[in-house]
Amino acid sequence: MKSLIAVHPDDPEVAGHFEDIDQQRESSSLGMWTFLATEVLFFGALFVGYFVYRVRYPEAFRRGSEEMNLWLGGLNTAVLLTSSLTMALGVHAAGHGDNRGIRRFLAVTMVLGLAFLGIKAIEYAAEAHERLVPAVNFSTIPPDEAGLPSARQHPRPHQVELFMIFYFVMTGLHALHMIVGVSVLSFLFVLTGRGWFTARWHNPIETAGLYWHFVDIVWVFLYPCLYLLRQG
Repeated sequence: MKSLIAVHPDDPEVAGHFEDIDQQRESSSLGMWTFLATEVLFFGALFVGYFVYRVRYPEAFRRGSEEMNLWLGGLNTAVLLTSSLTMALGVHAAGHGDNRGIRRFLAVTMVLGLAFLGIKAIEYAAEAHERLVPAVNFSTIPPDEAGLPSARQHPRPHQVELFMIFYFVMTGLHALHMIVGVSVLSFLFVLTGRGWFTARWHNPIETAGLYWHFVDIVWVFLYPCLYLLRQG
């Protein structure tokens, strides 16, 4: 694949359509920052919609937040913050031309990313068991109260289903971005083993790091909005 890319006649690490390696690096970084700007607009619209309905139905959204597993969400937050550290260490290793270091830290980052997805899958399964999935099995009556007399039941407000719609859409899209991120890192892991990157040219590692940090930042906002809302 690499041999199919036309290179600069005076610099084999520069693609033929760039004047020099600095221009190549700046173009790559600009492309990623532009992409991330569109992602900010995308997630920003979801957050705006969420807060509009949070203000309109404060009690229902507080009740919906109480249905979340605070500790699993906190564990996933710790996992992602740790993965940001290992990703940063991978970029640092790339800057020093340490291919073994790159592969080591990329591998750890991917494992942490998969751990996040596994924990989120456990949460989704628990929420399905609690009949919290909109349009699938949502019920205003919690399963453990279904057999009780109505006077002893504590039904959920109907707007809790709206909270759960936001929850599944926002966390589902975030999980999809995580899957894309892990796939990209696995590809870079293979390319690193083939000697594609050097201390002078490792911009794909840096741009992948930007993407990974962005996904982590999105979760840093999702966690308090969805899990800690019960406190406010």
